[in-house]
Amino acid sequence: MRPITEFANRIVTGDCIAVLKTMPEASVDLVLADPPYLVNYRDREGRNFYANDDNSVWVKPAFAELYRVLKPDRFCVCFYGWSKAERFLAGWKAAGFYPVGHLVWAKHYQSKAKFVGYRHECAYVLAKGDPPKPGLILPDVLEWQYSGDVLHPAQKPLLALVPLILAFSGLRDLVLDPFAGSGTTAVAAQLLGRQYIGIELDPGYAATAQERLRRVSA
Repeated sequence: MRPITEFANRIVTGDCIAVLKTMPEASVDLVLADPPYLVNYRDREGRNFYANDDNSVWVKPAFAELYRVLKPDRFCVCFYGWSKAERFLAGWKAAGFYPVGHLVWAKHYQSKAKFVGYRHECAYVLAKGDPPKPGLILPDVLEWQYSGDVLHPAQKPLLALVPLILAFSGLRDLVLDPFAGSGTTAVAAQLLGRQYIGIELDPGYAATAQERLRRVSA
């Protein structure tokens, strides 16, 4: 194992399971995850931008490692694809997490439509152990502020992540995002006086995240 100080305030390029295995047990204060939704998403040209979006074999081992590195009595907040909810729930529960809350962000636009118009994002609040009641109690329905997808096709708005970090972590806590994408979680953590660790498989997105953080620090 490597000391957690070697990871703090860095974007680490690599497979999250492999990277997590090198991190010490009970070393992070909050996990905030936005994994692939397991829907094999493709754009209008048939391009797939998300590695491992076409399978769920990684879900249980990834969340087992996330449970291990999270401190006792802490939270993991995880976005997920509603159509594959059973696979995520099975992986979370197998790791040892249990749901204590569910969040929905209402959009003013629909992402797509088939049988219904898709106008929301969702995440579970998961607990390890017996966390204390947060100082900030969020409503379970929140407003989605669209920020575009210039940096990443599934880019989450900064304003969606800020309340999560405020509610479920404290000043100088260490926030881990194992699917960092363009680094929005890390940027939010830094702006809020937290430390961060981002793990990103794609070197291009990892470089984008590093550049965003450099600009925030400048």
